Amino acid sequence: MAGRLENKVALITGTAQGMGRVAALRFAKEGAKIVGCDLNVEGNRETVRRVRNNGGKMVSIEPLDLTNPDDTTRLVALTEETHGQLDILYNNASAPRFAMLTEMSREDWQFTLDNELSLIFFMVKAAIPLMIKSGGGSIINISAIAGIAGQPVIGAFAHAATKAGVLGVSRSMAYELAPYHIRSNAIIPGMISNPDKKGLEEIPEVQELVSSKILLRRIGQPEDVVNAALFFASDESSYITGASLVVDGGWTAW
Repeated sequence: MAGRLENKVALITGTAQGMGRVAALRFAKEGAKIVGCDLNVEGNRETVRRVRNNGGKMVSIEPLDLTNPDDTTRLVALTEETHGQLDILYNNASAPRFAMLTEMSREDWQFTLDNELSLIFFMVKAAIPLMIKSGGGSIINISAIAGIAGQPVIGAFAHAATKAGVLGVSRSMAYELAPYHIRSNAIIPGMISNPDKKGLEEIPEVQELVSSKILLRRIGQPEDVVNAALFFASDESSYITGASLVVDGGWTAW
């Protein structure tokens, strides 16, 4: 039986670990050809090894700086040279800096804007011509619950601004790109564990949050987010664009 992404090409950013790695493995299992990237050279090469060892297809560039338009252009060029098409753009990568508003430096503010919002602009700008040439496709942007509600995270001011911005640009893209049959949707994750970075579950404040606020009483797993992304990437969501899906275990439901 064919996979849900058979014959599709998926460009996934930030594939060296966590949700990006899980997405690369899952999308490849569903039949997609993967193009990945990351600043983390060894982590990204390990993801490529895992995808290929599982019978999937993946090419990548590492290191690659998504805040550099020349690098995003280079990544799309690799996609076109290797596969001749691009059907799915999964904007997973991001890197915030946390600091209280009264203490945040201009450098930290700009770094967060560049690494959580500007990188989406550069990536989409580079990818759109190939997606149009391919006949359309699906753009998936990763936001965060900090973008829709105040959170008990110290110093999340810049992070909240960028992740709210991701939601805004996702809706704008849906409007602008609909004539080209390109859909744009956003996922809003809550607290998600990273299997490549242990220890989150052991933090007392996290345990208290899980028991007092998260309705499903557990920290999310990367698969929880990737399952939503797989739906948006597949033809099952062909009539959905400009939407935002919260994946937070009920954290922001009350």
